[in-house]
Amino acid sequence: MGSLPFRTVDSGAWFGVDREVTDALLNILFEDADLLVVNKPADLVCHPSKTGPLSSLIGRLRLYLGEGAAPHLINRLDRETSGVVVVAKNLDAAREMRRTWEKREVRKVYWAVVHGWPEKAEGVIVAPIGDDELSVVVIKGRVCENGAPCETAYRELRRWTRFEKPFALLEVLPSTGRKHQIRIHLSHIGHPIVGDKLYGGDERLYLDFVHNRLNDAQRQILMLANQALHAREVQLIFRGMEWRFKAEPETEFASFCAPPVESLLPHS
Repeated sequence: MGSLPFRTVDSGAWFGVDREVTDALLNILFEDADLLVVNKPADLVCHPSKTGPLSSLIGRLRLYLGEGAAPHLINRLDRETSGVVVVAKNLDAAREMRRTWEKREVRKVYWAVVHGWPEKAEGVIVAPIGDDELSVVVIKGRVCENGAPCETAYRELRRWTRFEKPFALLEVLPSTGRKHQIRIHLSHIGHPIVGDKLYGGDERLYLDFVHNRLNDAQRQILMLANQALHAREVQLIFRGMEWRFKAEPETEFASFCAPPVESLLPHS
């Protein structure tokens, strides 16, 4: 990305719609005739759900765009991950966008709150990822020798203590897009994401969550209702212009990152 016209979108850029009408469905960052970019909330699946259109992002998009609409999700986020999702409103735009993704002309930036303080303020995790055949959770992955190549860069933004425990906010840039890549890689280096039920060290938390039987003690271990992973920014080239879409994290995420000043510590 270089000398092309550039536009940053970090607040609602509207396409002639009433924000009050759409707030209940979507947090729209940008919309024009071809694209719709939203800040997906945590605890919302991307794919269709059996519990009604409001229970999935694609269902809400169809409600918002109206009868006959066929929105295309260009990128997807895990249920508990919040942040930027790019949507094409028609097939031509979807094809163009997907070519951009396939050519890796997209820069994705995430924020993650992790347990512990990384030994190095920044680094690159290079470790292949495959299925975790030892886990009873079918969707779980792990670092393994015969896995697909994966690379994740990180940079520490701040560190603090809460409940006498160390935490850090990381800026994370995955150069590949494997399933659960950021969560697996950060857990692999000993810094799992706060609230991660699957890669936090005890997958029984995930199983109990799925079966709606989490108890208060387990919720205290997790600390947050949803994993502290947020798709902060997507930067890409589309039709001769560089775009940067930015989304603010939700209140629960932001509040956890805002401890008392006296608990903040510089990286040594």
